Amino acid sequence: MKKRTRNILIVCIAILLFGIAGIAHIYYYFFAQPFQITETTYIYIDRDDNVDSVYHKVVEAGNPKQMHGFESLVKYKGYTPKTGRYALKPTDNMRYLHRRLSMGYQTPIKLTIGSVRTLDRLARNASRQLMIDSVEIADLLNDTAYIHQLGYTKETLPALFIPNTYEVYWNISAKDFIARMQKEHKAYWNEERMNKAAAIGLTPIEVATLASIVEEETAVNAEKPMVAGLYINRLKRGMLLQADPTVKFSLKEFGLKRILYKHLEVDSPYNTYKYAGLPPGPIRVPSYQGLESVLNYAKHNYLYMCAKEDFSGTHNFAVTSAQHAANARRYQQALNRRGIR
Repeated sequence: MKKRTRNILIVCIAILLFGIAGIAHIYYYFFAQPFQITETTYIYIDRDDNVDSVYHKVVEAGNPKQMHGFESLVKYKGYTPKTGRYALKPTDNMRYLHRRLSMGYQTPIKLTIGSVRTLDRLARNASRQLMIDSVEIADLLNDTAYIHQLGYTKETLPALFIPNTYEVYWNISAKDFIARMQKEHKAYWNEERMNKAAAIGLTPIEVATLASIVEEETAVNAEKPMVAGLYINRLKRGMLLQADPTVKFSLKEFGLKRILYKHLEVDSPYNTYKYAGLPPGPIRVPSYQGLESVLNYAKHNYLYMCAKEDFSGTHNFAVTSAQHAANARRYQQALNRRGIR
């Protein structure tokens, strides 16, 4: 009898030990924290990813001690990769990971739209930050019918974009990207800014067009309201803007360091030495500061400007043509001393 009791006890202990071992394995596989990372990292699941490639991305980014729990969940619960940017946290377990990836619970990225010279460059910059190929964005930006639906022409389209940093999902589509830019454009052009533009006598597109010229004239943010005020003064008097950046844009020679008389002869609606008023559209995507410099332009009497002869990137401003001629002469002499032609 004693022997029988002892055997039963041994069996019970064995069952208990096996049960504890099983629970330990379940915990280790599904609920333990396997990732050997000290801060949150991310994996990017693209359109051509499959279960195996996702598995390897997780291993590479998270350096987990084991992936058995994930493999079991994929086998018994299934998993179809969903595109996006997904977080791997130091406190994650395989159950959390499988759920996050299966449900498509992404983490947004910070998308920066900068002040760029061409929409092609904007498309390339956006595609470097998003899953979208630059060609997908460029195709939309060159689709005349689509642009018309947005309320723009190819010439005015740069005015749509408001440079800033936005939270978006990495796998946003090209059309959703443009829709988001429309939303941000509308948010920027609130009642207060619309009233400021109207007080100047400009539409939002015209503000962006003037801001793009200001942007090309100076990289010094503190000087931009002065430059904007000068061009607004010329517009109000019906004077030609005579903005050198519009000549460079007409010639598509953005690196010109010296504008010569032969350059001023280019026959283009963007050449503000030949055609009065603003050009047909922005000559670049202006920065936030550029837009604000037009809406909050400095009020003064200056009508002329010329780069300073010290090549500081700032300008000498003048009220009269005689003052301007003196400023221009000093700058031309400085160019000659440096051999810039």
